[in-house]
Formats: sequence, C-alpha cells, structure tokens
Amino acid sequence: MSDIAPHGLHHVTAIASDPQRNVDFYTQVLGLRLVKRTVNFDAPGTYHLYYGDAQGAPSTLLTFFPWQGVPPGRQGSGLTTATAFSVPPESMGWWQRHLVGLGLEIDGPRTRDGEEVLTLRDPDGLVIDVVAAPGDARSGWDGVARVPAEHAVRGLYSLTLSERLPEATAEMLAGLLGMRLRGENGDRARFAMADGGAGAVIDVAADPGPRGLQAGGTVHHIALRAPDQATQARWREELVDAGLRVTEILDRQYFTSIYFHEPGGVLLEIATDRPGFTVDEPLLALGRSLKLPPWLEPDRDQIAAALPPLRVDQPASSA
Repeated sequence: MSDIAPHGLHHVTAIASDPQRNVDFYTQVLGLRLVKRTVNFDAPGTYHLYYGDAQGAPSTLLTFFPWQGVPPGRQGSGLTTATAFSVPPESMGWWQRHLVGLGLEIDGPRTRDGEEVLTLRDPDGLVIDVVAAPGDARSGWDGVARVPAEHAVRGLYSLTLSERLPEATAEMLAGLLGMRLRGENGDRARFAMADGGAGAVIDVAADPGPRGLQAGGTVHHIALRAPDQATQARWREELVDAGLRVTEILDRQYFTSIYFHEPGGVLLEIATDRPGFTVDEPLLALGRSLKLPPWLEPDRDQIAAALPPLRVDQPASSA
C-alpha cells in the first residue's frame, strides 16, 4: 500500500452536447456556480465549463466538455455511471418537489447503502444522484434564487464505477491508491479517502453487462485530490514504478494533473488543490468571461469566434 493517499475527490469531467443547455441546467436546476468558462486545452475548439461552490473548491466541481453534435453515449461497464452530490438531509423533500416541479423524471427518494438517494438525469442523460448527507459542513453556492441557501448542493458526495471485474479495480483502490474498504452491500463495495465523508467516497459496482460507450451524457474522467505538486510527483513515481502508463505532469492553469487508467478502463486523474480559479479572475467575477491559458492567448480571436455565445443568468456571490 502507498504511504500517501488521495485527500478525496477533486472533480468529475463529463461530456455534454449543447453548452447553453448545460449551463442552464447546472446553474438554474442544480444551483451550482459556473466558476470557469474556458476551453478544452487539448482541443480548444470546444468549451470546458466548470461548476462548483462559490470558490470552485476541490470536491465541489463537476466540469463539462460540451461538444455540439456529439452522439449519445451508453452507460455500462468501464465507466463512471453515477455522480452523487450531497444536500442536507432535511432538504430531500424540497429537492423532490423542485425537480418534479420543473418537469424532470426522478427515481426516489429511496434508501441505498443506508442513505437516502434521489436520482435524475441531466439533459444529455448523465446520471446524477442527490444524497442526504448529515454533517456536511460545506456551504455550497447561494447565488441562485431558485435554490435557497439552506437547500443548496454542498458538493460532490461520491462516484460509482461500474466494472466487469470489480476485484481488479478494488485491488488498485485499496492497494496502490491507499483507500479504505468501508463496506460491501451485494454487488457494491465502498472505498473511502481521508475521513470518508462527503466528497471522499468511491463505490465500485459489479456490472457483467455490455461495456459502456463514452460519448454524450457520460463521464470522461474523474480526478482525485493531491494537496500540492510535490505529493503529485510522488504519486507519479509510485504509479510508474507499479507499471502503469502515466502522463507527465500537465499544467491545467488552475491545477496540475497526471492521468492514468484503472484496470476496468476508467480514466483517473490526480489534480492539485492549487492554485485554484482566482488565479486569472477575481472571486466575484468567476465564470463571467472566457479565460484562456497564456499559451492559447495568441489565438484568442480565432478561438472565441469558433465558440457559441453563452448566457449565464447568475448573480455574483453575496459573500
């Protein structure tokens, strides 16, 4: 087992189609803040949109590559098949009424693994779980009138990996990545990082069915937290020594990253907590304008002209 371990979930990155529809859903329906409007650094012809709490803190972030015209994906083994957010337990009734009132189909609330869970899908079919999470002290984002502060999403709660051979994935999580097996329930096993609370949980579910198809409405990759680049570099050494193919440390402007695959095929990232999203715009202005890393600035006019306009009906934080 490694002598270092992830501090929790950093972010989830998924694939969408229409960027405006994506913004409307995540800011107005789920009440998240658009904390960064940038581009996919590896394919700058498309946006990279980041949603989270007021600051875009690690463990609150869901991000999207909205590729217009992307075909629908298919859930199945080898994919992250559910992204769960935490809300206060007393807010579950409010969330049920809120989502039904907007005409969304929901499943639940129901009890799973001892937790109250409500499941819905975003406009592209991405599976979102809303989990009643007692003791989650994160404040979420209070800048959306449709979602009162007392009911706001607090941040990521957990992720579900669907695996044809879950034992191999479990071995990596508990061995090389230093997570703790917290419990098993039927065909699901729960692994914990740090204190094992909200934002520090991964579930591995056995799925003997067809392999999933990564496209619209599916998760592209998931990222785990490293506190700093020195810890990230140690992770890279250990992963390479274990025989994994790991990228070099890549500058993602708001954090640095390494990428590798777990045995079932899910792309994992280890991302640093810093420097964060205020490195190129002030806190109150997060997400208002297109931000590019220095190496793409010379092409700003060309990049901006290829991107569709975005409207964000979202006030600045009152904090």
